[in-house]
Amino acid sequence: MTNAIVQATDLKKTFGSGRTLVRAVDGVSLSVAAGELVTITGPSGSGKTTLVSMLGALLRPTSGSILIDGTDISTLDEAGLSGLRARTIGFVFQSFNLLEALSVRDNILFPAHLTKGGVKQAAPRADELLERLDLTTRQNALPRTLSGGEKQRVAIARALINEPKLIIADEPTGNLDSKSGQEVLMIMHDIARDHGRSILLVTHDQRVEEVADRVLWLEDGALRDRKQETREWAHDPVCNMRVDVWNSEIYSDYDNVRYHFCSKRCQDRFGKTPKQYIGATPQSQSHQEERPS
Repeated sequence: MTNAIVQATDLKKTFGSGRTLVRAVDGVSLSVAAGELVTITGPSGSGKTTLVSMLGALLRPTSGSILIDGTDISTLDEAGLSGLRARTIGFVFQSFNLLEALSVRDNILFPAHLTKGGVKQAAPRADELLERLDLTTRQNALPRTLSGGEKQRVAIARALINEPKLIIADEPTGNLDSKSGQEVLMIMHDIARDHGRSILLVTHDQRVEEVADRVLWLEDGALRDRKQETREWAHDPVCNMRVDVWNSEIYSDYDNVRYHFCSKRCQDRFGKTPKQYIGATPQSQSHQEERPS
C-alpha cells in the first residue's frame, strides 16, 4: 500500500515475564491508507487499546515496526514522539476528555498551542469546524452544559484542529445514545471520504461495519479481516458457551462427531461422561455464520 499513513509490521507487546508473561499484542501487521476508515473490534481484553496506543505513538512496542506518515517512530525520542502526535495524529476518546474550565471553542483550539502557527493560525479552522459540526451556537458554552453528542463533536473538532493525517478514535460512541452515536459514525465516515484522513476506530458498535472500509477482528492479540471470512461456530456441549471454530484449539472427537470446548475444564468433564452431554443442547454441533461484507 504505497499511500499508507500507518504501516505496522509484526507488532508485539508483552507485559510481565516467565509464567506471568502476557502477550497483549502478538504479531500484528496492518496498513491504513489515506482516506480509509478501518474498524478494530473484538472481545474485552483482546488487546485493542494496547494496539491503538502503539499505533498512536503513546506506547512503544516490545518488537516490530511502526511507520507513521513515513516516519519510523522507533527512531524518535519522547520529544520527537510528542511532536509527531501534535502534528500528525488526532485522538477521540470515549470519555471526551474536554477541559471543563474552557469553552467549546477554546477546547477545540487547545492542541494548536503545540504547533508552530499556534492559536492565531488555527482560528479560521476552528470556525470552519464549528460550522461543519453544528457547534457555532455553542462555541462559548462550557462542557458541563453540553449533551453527550455535542461533547463528542467537540472532541472530534479538537482532534482535527491541527489537520492530522491520522485520527484514532477509541469507542467514540460508547457513552452516546443511539441517535448521537449514529451521527458520530457518519461524521467519521465523511472525514475519511471528504478530507482523506486515515481513521482507526476501535468500537463494539456494529453499525460502523456498514460504513467502514475494513473491519478487523482482534482476539488474543492477533488480527484478522472479519469481512473476508466465513465464521463457523459451535456450542460447548458442557456449558453451552459459543466457541469460534476458526480459532478453537480445544476439541474432542466422539462417535464420529467433533465437539469444541471453551476450556480444558469443559473438555475434561466431557471426556469423563460424554453421553451425559451429547444432545443436552440442540446446538452442540457447529454451524456457519457469514459476516456481512
